[in-house]
Amino acid sequence: MIKGMIADIERAATHDGSGIRTTVFFKGCPLNCRWCHNPECIGFKPQMMYYPEKCIGCGKCDEGCFSGARVICGKEYDAQTLMKEILLDKDYYRENGGVTFSGGEPLAQPEFLKLMIDECKNEGIGCAVETSLFYYNEEIFKKLDFIMADFKIWDSDIHKEYTGVPNERIKENFVRMNKLDISIIARTPIIPSVNQEIDKISGFLKNLKNVKQYELLPYHPMGNAKRAALGMEPDGFKEPDREYMKELNKYAFVR
Repeated sequence: MIKGMIADIERAATHDGSGIRTTVFFKGCPLNCRWCHNPECIGFKPQMMYYPEKCIGCGKCDEGCFSGARVICGKEYDAQTLMKEILLDKDYYRENGGVTFSGGEPLAQPEFLKLMIDECKNEGIGCAVETSLFYYNEEIFKKLDFIMADFKIWDSDIHKEYTGVPNERIKENFVRMNKLDISIIARTPIIPSVNQEIDKISGFLKNLKNVKQYELLPYHPMGNAKRAALGMEPDGFKEPDREYMKELNKYAFVR
C-alpha cells in the first residue's frame, strides 16, 4: 500500500489558491531554505517539537503529552485515511475551492501525491500544488488545476548558499512547464539583502505565457517559533519595510 508522510492538515485555508481550501503539508523537501516558515517540513522523518511554555510539569511525558508541549510532527497516511480528512471539508469548496498539496515539497513523494490527486478528482475536488519546482513530473502536473511555484533567488550561487541547491534545474523546469497548458502563480519570498535581482526574475517570468501571476511575499519570522521547538537557532532575517515592498511590487504582475 502506498503511503505518504504528512506534517499537517490546515482547514479553511484562504492563502493557498482560490476559494476555500484544505492544505495538506507533505513532510520532506530537497531544499533547506534558511528562512523557511515551515522548518518542520524539511526533514522526511517524524520529529519531536517541544513548546516549553505549554508544559504543565505533570511528569507524564511517557504516557503522551496532554498539554501540547510535546508534539510529533510527521504521520504516515494511506490514501483512504487522508481522503476521510479531506472529505470533511468538501461542502466548503464550492466552485473555486479544493485541496492544495504543499510542504515541504509534495513532488518529493510523487507516487502518493499522484494517488491523492486521483482520489480527489474522483470526488470532483479541484487540486493544486505548491512547489519549489525542483522536480518536474508532467504526469502529475497535467492532473492539476493550477500550480503555485517559487522562484526564490536569481543568481544560482546565491540560491545554493541560502537554499542548499543551485537553481539551474528550477529555471529549466519553469521553461518546460511553459509547454503545458497549466496556469502558474509564481512567487518570490522577499528577504532583504538576499534576493536583490527581482527585476531579472520578473523579466524571465513575463516571457512564460503560462505564468499568469507573479507575487512578492514579504518575509515573516513565523517560522522561528517552530525552529525553537525543533531545537534550532532563529533564522536571523528581518522583515522588509513597507517602502521596500512598495518599490519592489512594481515587478509583480497579473495577466
